[in-house]
Amino acid sequence: MGDALRALAACVPADCCRGSGARDPRDMPPDRTVDLSGRQLRRLPAHVCSFRELAKLYLSDNRLSSLPPELAQLQNLQILALDFNDFKALPQAVCTLQQLCILYLGNNKLCGLPAELSRLQSLRTLWIEANCLGRLPDVVCELAVLRTLHAGSNGLRGLPGRLQRLRELRTIWLSGNLLTDFPAVLLHMPFLEVIDVDRNSIRHFPSLAHLSGLKLVIYDHNPCRNAPRVAKGVRRVGRWAEETPEPDPRKARRYALTQEDSQEGEAPVLPSLLLPPSS
Repeated sequence: MGDALRALAACVPADCCRGSGARDPRDMPPDRTVDLSGRQLRRLPAHVCSFRELAKLYLSDNRLSSLPPELAQLQNLQILALDFNDFKALPQAVCTLQQLCILYLGNNKLCGLPAELSRLQSLRTLWIEANCLGRLPDVVCELAVLRTLHAGSNGLRGLPGRLQRLRELRTIWLSGNLLTDFPAVLLHMPFLEVIDVDRNSIRHFPSLAHLSGLKLVIYDHNPCRNAPRVAKGVRRVGRWAEETPEPDPRKARRYALTQEDSQEGEAPVLPSLLLPPSS
């Protein structure tokens, strides 16, 4: 009975314009925003697609696995949040929203992205973390004005060389993947400002000192034997981050061995000489 009631509630468009002040949920909200997050929805209420001037649509934390073709009517949409749902494929209607600037797709079941996503030439921020991606979809390299890419917690083992085409890209988050080497393509992207490769399996870091735009590199929780060299003023987050230019190699070797001996994947108890000085 509880499931039946929740399913019935998911089909009722009551109070869909949270915070908009609209008495009738079928009226266009004055702030051009509809937030239906956390409603256990299995389908999008049909009347939402009639809001032709809608700019922001939040559908996070529901049970959606599809969207109606009528979503394509929302040609003024700039932000679309579909994270924490049950999508196994991106609905084609999303690829028609050519004014879209920010797209949240994290925490779904996506194994890829359609080629039609390349139509979104206004897209500046893309969140695809915590999906089922074994490789970065090629279509991402076609998003010419993309500035921020969140692709952590997938199964990525590398990055395509075509990624360097994204000359507007400033921030890339790759934590929690399966990288064993620092992605070589990133060495050819001097315009990057933030690189996050936390929680991978990278054992050696090349020098990043030539990346003139770099401001922050996060490389913690890797079994690395060295810290990446960076230019003056660049912040590093990870083991030996405060040492310049690299840690004592004997300490690095000892740390690597303790990591290899850890059978449970948990951080080992390290000798005091390996720990960073207390502040």
